[in-house]
Amino acid sequence: IAHLLHGEATVQALERDLGMSQSAISHQLRGLRQLRLVRFRKEGRFVFYALDDDHVRLLFEQGLLHITHG
Repeated sequence: IAHLLHGEATVQALERDLGMSQSAISHQLRGLRQLRLVRFRKEGRFVFYALDDDHVRLLFEQGLLHITHG
């Protein structure tokens, strides 16, 4: 989720940036999609993932703020 705060990304970009396997990232994204925290769109052979809406962004940022000032 933190990576998607900066905008949409492909699984390949997440794999490169996070140093995780493609299957692990896909598994996590599937769960986040089911929870409606992320959405996706297809463009050619690429699938782009983004936070579902600004409410998800706000909740995540508030959660981070809370734990860093706790």
